[in-house]
Amino acid sequence: MKKIRRLPIGIENFEKIRTEDFYYVDKTGMIADLLNNWGLVNLFTRPRRFGKSLNMSMLEKFFGYGCDERLFEGLEIAKEEELCRKYMGKFPVIAISLKDVNGVDYETAQELLRSVIGNTAMKFQYLLESDKLSPIEITRYSQIINMGTGDKGFAMSWDVLVDSLFTLTGLLQKHHGKDVIVIIDEYDVPLDKAQQAGYYDEMLGLIRGMFSRVLKGNDSLYFAVMSGCLKMAKESIFTGLNNFKAFAATDVRFHERFGFTDEEVKAMLAYYGLSHKFDAVKEWYDGYRFGKTDVYCPWDVISYVDLLCADSEASPKAFWINTSGNEIIRRFIGMAKMSTRREIEQLINGEIIIKKINQELTYRELYGRMDNLWSVLFMTGYLTSRGETGGELYQLAIPNLEIKKIFIEQIQAWFEEEVSRDAPKLDAFCDAFLRADKDAVEAQFNEYLRKTISIRDTNARNGRKENFYHGILLGLLSHREDWDVISNAESGDGYSDILVEAEEEGIGIVIEVKYAEEGLWDAGCRQALEQIERMGYETRLYQDGMDTVIKYGIACNKKRCKVRLGS
Repeated sequence: MKKIRRLPIGIENFEKIRTEDFYYVDKTGMIADLLNNWGLVNLFTRPRRFGKSLNMSMLEKFFGYGCDERLFEGLEIAKEEELCRKYMGKFPVIAISLKDVNGVDYETAQELLRSVIGNTAMKFQYLLESDKLSPIEITRYSQIINMGTGDKGFAMSWDVLVDSLFTLTGLLQKHHGKDVIVIIDEYDVPLDKAQQAGYYDEMLGLIRGMFSRVLKGNDSLYFAVMSGCLKMAKESIFTGLNNFKAFAATDVRFHERFGFTDEEVKAMLAYYGLSHKFDAVKEWYDGYRFGKTDVYCPWDVISYVDLLCADSEASPKAFWINTSGNEIIRRFIGMAKMSTRREIEQLINGEIIIKKINQELTYRELYGRMDNLWSVLFMTGYLTSRGETGGELYQLAIPNLEIKKIFIEQIQAWFEEEVSRDAPKLDAFCDAFLRADKDAVEAQFNEYLRKTISIRDTNARNGRKENFYHGILLGLLSHREDWDVISNAESGDGYSDILVEAEEEGIGIVIEVKYAEEGLWDAGCRQALEQIERMGYETRLYQDGMDTVIKYGIACNKKRCKVRLGS
């Protein structure tokens, strides 16, 4: 029986994936692309969860001394025999990841950075015995190592940390007689975390100093490869470089090297006997455009295929909901004025909007202006390009159902937070239901609808369109903690939209919501009330001891509603 490869859930180590026989989507063609198109410093910016770290690990294993050629057997790069002879295993490589440099304060973050670099330096302990290094140089190397051991001596000097990568490249170059390749994964995470925690200027000075030393005028550097979400040229981290190349998501180069293509997804699904799920995978996880290629989010595809291997009929899930970064949408919605909220509604409805995208923002600028937030949503993968209209103007859209679901959940959370700030008004709205005051219910519900961001799907069948209004109303009524508010409750001969039991007053409420096609309010209300009567939705309320039952038929269309009472 053929052994089925495991899926590499959360594994970003190229060697582990290849030696332990995990399923691997071949991205080694990136190596040839890089060698045919490289600069002194090469920066790849992509959203998180698109395989940047795995690709950085792949580069480290390919170029580094002691490369095991078997790791690349049968892969695309192995066909490039001349490049492999010239470059495979021929360089000292320094590879670090800054994704965990996320301290709550500057001192903690600095300690984490020292630890990352110090632990990386320990991989080259043969330098301690090198006859090509002077005693002073060996002492410098020891100081860098000590940063990883927590030594509180001279190694804690700011200068040692700033010079560490520069010093290490010089020592490796002198020992090996070969220029050094530097790989820095998630280079911008320390600045992101610093901005959130309030020590941005200090961290910016540290990162700028470190990168300036190792990347500018460093005769021991062969080239550097970096990855991150944002390109921060304005922060002067990269200015002054003689041969700097930034490959953003909009660049046609390397467009297939991050994310999965249609063919790669089809091959994976076929391997696991799941080809029948291709349409669902495409609808939920495809739709990102890098350069001129549409790609899927690898994290999502692998996670869903793993779920399907346990249950071949499992429904897709929004795996990004459990990852960091969704707070960006919440802040965006909170800052949005009326015109922007209407644009969000267009996006939710599957439409395209045109916005200027600035791909050289700094973390200091992210939340300064609404225009910047559009750029952030684009660069972090919550929006994607559907084409360029000239200059820096892009046609933007929500890429797929997963991201649409995240938008909807964040909008719902924002709306509930907004309306809860005026508790007396919300109490008055709920009390109007108890008084059977349909006019007050209608007036207040209309006001809430005008304020919210509509997340209805105008392309869906009517039954689905009602879900938006149902959800809004359910959230509003759930404000009353002394009420039992039940959604889609079984009662009589069916399932009512909303049942409310106000036990203290002995009053039950039945609510049926209908989408009023083309503003046919009265017809929608009548249909709702007739359904309540026909299905006997009030049955459960009487069984639960309610003395009085009030029946509401509510018809909605766009930002308006009509309310009618039943007999």
